[in-house]
Amino acid sequence: MQSLYLHLPQIWLALIAFFLLYYVATDGSDLGIGIISLFSSREAERGAMMESIGSVWHGHQTWLVLLGGMLFGAFPVFYAVLLSSLYIPMICMLIGLALRGVSFEFRARSKSKGIWSRAFGMGSLITAGSQGLALGGLLGGLDIRNGVFAGDIWAWLTPFSVLVAFGVIVGYTMLGANYLIMKTEGEIQDRAYRFSGVAAGITLLLAATAHTWVTLKYPFTLEKWAMPGFSTGIALLLAAALLAFVFYFRSLLRRKELAPFIFNVAVILFSFSALSLSFYPNMIPNLSPESISVGEAAASSNTLAFMLVAMAVLLPIILTYTVFVYRTFRGKVTNETAEY
Repeated sequence: MQSLYLHLPQIWLALIAFFLLYYVATDGSDLGIGIISLFSSREAERGAMMESIGSVWHGHQTWLVLLGGMLFGAFPVFYAVLLSSLYIPMICMLIGLALRGVSFEFRARSKSKGIWSRAFGMGSLITAGSQGLALGGLLGGLDIRNGVFAGDIWAWLTPFSVLVAFGVIVGYTMLGANYLIMKTEGEIQDRAYRFSGVAAGITLLLAATAHTWVTLKYPFTLEKWAMPGFSTGIALLLAAALLAFVFYFRSLLRRKELAPFIFNVAVILFSFSALSLSFYPNMIPNLSPESISVGEAAASSNTLAFMLVAMAVLLPIILTYTVFVYRTFRGKVTNETAEY
């Protein structure tokens, strides 16, 4: 029991990483579909794209709410520093999420459906770009003094954060295209295959650029390559990510429907794990000695233990409901099922 208490911050870090990856894979697909819809000139196609996620998108956004609540409870220092340094991208993200939700409801009852389907696409683009700017601002380093953010309100806006934002937008487009491959057929599916291949190539280039930039900026990430355990783990994860990319492109060439999405998620999992291992135990990267570690950002052991008991009860219920929803609404969207 004492050993469990000592490792509670790491256990909660793993739980939050799971929730984050699940959110990226699911709501990232929804956002990607919205971005792709902006390139469609036919309202019937945009309607079919929205219909493909019409039964699940609201549940996907709920994971973001849960993620925020868990961060607040388990890592209050990280939550406070993150929110105080990223006010603008976070507010823009909320505006984008609200615009997406309103678009779904209003489009179903409006005679001018094109306006709301376009609003859905713009809300998705705003949300994805805001999340990318927030991620880029965090990875770019924050000015932390005495445990609080001391930088400017625009400190997050750098060439690197713009690069990461573009990468997140393209990466979500890749996810959205692969989801459409599974859920649609005919012309929409053919276009999704093309979007998937192009987005994957750009994502690979941008991910390699961002990873190289981060490695060169933070010397301690380079030192991990000389540390037993870390060097082997990072190398294996990066190799697995590259291998997943190979199988991903292979599945596209063979016109598989489920495999591209699975390998896409695998790429995200291995890439995220490699990057996280490079930064560990720093939770907020910084070049100064005031980088905040996982243990320093965590709440008290009693708080973490109480939350873990609650999560042990809630998580199986959430996952069971999620599986039920996906099984209930499985199948493809066709001209007969889509409401244009």
